[in-house]
Amino acid sequence: MDQRIVVIDFETTGLSARTGDRAIEVAAVEIIDGQVGRHFASLMNPGVHVPSFITGLTGITNAMVRSAPDSMAVMRGLAQFVEDAPLVAHNAAFDAGFYGHEMRMQGIDRENPFLCSLRVARRIYPRAPNHKLSTLADYVDIPMQGTFHRALADADLTARIFVTMCGDIRARYGIRSLSVALLERLQSVRVASADAWLTKVGYEETAGTR
Repeated sequence: MDQRIVVIDFETTGLSARTGDRAIEVAAVEIIDGQVGRHFASLMNPGVHVPSFITGLTGITNAMVRSAPDSMAVMRGLAQFVEDAPLVAHNAAFDAGFYGHEMRMQGIDRENPFLCSLRVARRIYPRAPNHKLSTLADYVDIPMQGTFHRALADADLTARIFVTMCGDIRARYGIRSLSVALLERLQSVRVASADAWLTKVGYEETAGTR
């Protein structure tokens, strides 16, 4: 990538901010010049109950959330870390929904573009058994560092998979100028057409017509 991007992951009380669910943990990991860099991570206290099934999935308890910083402090810290960088998330619709909702609740005006590593992976690795984070980690041989369904571990793994995907795109298709704009276009291309589309992009770059 030719610019700083930030990979983000939320743990939440449920599946949708629209139905009143809230974020209880967030992590962000930066990628600069194709390298994983600094991170921001924190539990957060939105003042709501953590359901038992969420505790079972994440290990995050009500006691942990009660002793965490409030949502305003965490989201302001996150905003300072992210700045105006494009964001990446695995299944970005989920994280983008909570990011926008929590930022608006705290009166923070942010409109960062989102890339979806899940959608990109479907186009780059169509032969993977599926495109869950854990499956992709095995598929590209990247070990997990931490526990699944904790924000920092998931964000870090997503960042390392994303860097690998970008490297594979460059190597496979000869695309040197791998911009956010190009990846935004890629994730909207039909899965069946992605290989041909990337081949065309690589050819045009080599020929100097792009």
